[in-house]
Parts: sequence; structure tokens; C-alpha cells
Amino acid sequence: MALTGGSMALTASRRLLWIVARALFRMMFVLAFRVRVFGQLHVPRRGGVLIVSNHQSYLDPVLLSLGFERPVSFMARRTLFRNPAFGRLIAALNAFPVTLGGMDIAALREAVRRLQNGECLVVFPEGTRTSDGRIAPLRPGILAIAERANVPIVPAVIEGAFEAWPRGSMPRTGEISVLYGRAVRPEEHGRLSRAELVERLQSELSRLETELRKRTTCS
Repeated sequence: MALTGGSMALTASRRLLWIVARALFRMMFVLAFRVRVFGQLHVPRRGGVLIVSNHQSYLDPVLLSLGFERPVSFMARRTLFRNPAFGRLIAALNAFPVTLGGMDIAALREAVRRLQNGECLVVFPEGTRTSDGRIAPLRPGILAIAERANVPIVPAVIEGAFEAWPRGSMPRTGEISVLYGRAVRPEEHGRLSRAELVERLQSELSRLETELRKRTTCS
């Protein structure tokens, strides 16, 4: 039997696993990284929503799920599912595979399906983790998801995760913050071309990055 959490239908066992895992991650991340989250009220409590974020480290999918109660789905590169045990674990935590480096039609359809079912989905339109901590140009293809699903887009920025876990290094303790921006409603992004939407989100991520750095510097 399925239970509905927020707007997302989950089996009872998967919902319990999500609740337990999120509680453990919250405790671990607060202790190890002193995580702070701002602007989480911009994320709708129900209905399909696409969270568009910069990508600093392997920690990012978890970081973006800590600030609110509704479950989150996310794409994970297909190679992570090669280990059967790990693949089953992340699938149970709402991940689904995507092939990097091209247009994965099956993954895009699954993303649209989840959004149309009222789920919250996290994507990283830079395409890969940053190599220098800066926000790279966004790839327009993945934003077709929001257009086809006709859902709000919530921009989000992570700061400090790159320093906590740089590419090619082991994780270390540090301070990490997350900031969510105002949702871009379907009636807003529906009037924009793909290029205009990319430009708007790129600009908004840069603005949020500056705002988050000011907040963390002053506090």
C-alpha cells in the first residue's frame, strides 16, 4: 500500500527508510559540517517541483534534502548502480540512473514522470561536479524537464561543500551552507526560450551565491 508524504507517493517501507536516513544524515552533517540552510520556505510543500543547484561535491544530493520534510528524488550516474547493494540502497532513497555525456531519453522521461506525479526532483545542470568551486555554465538540455513537466523551478546554491570534499580528495570537516531562491513558476518560465531560461537561472545562481557568502560572512 502506498502512503503519500507531502505530494510524493511512497511505499510504507521506502518512506520509513527515507525518514530514518534523513534523520541520520541531519545529525551527521550538522556535527561534521555545521550545515546551515536558508530560504527553504521557497520550496513548495506539495506538488511537482524541480530544484536546480550548483554541484560542488558528492554531498550535494543529501545537503539539498536536509532543509525540509518532503522526500527528494535525484539523478545518479549509471555507474553508481553497478554495485548491486549500493544501487539498491540509493534507488530506495529515490535515486534513478542517468548516463552522463549525452541525452539520456529514458532518464529524462523518468524525471518528467516523477515531477508530474507530484515529486520533488533535484538536478545539477552544470553536468558534473565543479573542479574549482565556481559555478560552471548551465547545460540547457536538462531544463527541458521543467518545460515538459510544467512545474516550478527553485534555484539553490551550495557553498562550502567543495572545500569539504574537493574532487580527487577525501572528505574533511568544514562549514557548509545552502540557500534556496524564489521559485520560478511555470507561467513565468513558460514565456521564456530555452536560452533565456538558462540565462535567467545562471544569473540567479550567481546572485544567490553572492548573497549566501554575505550571510555566512556576517554570521
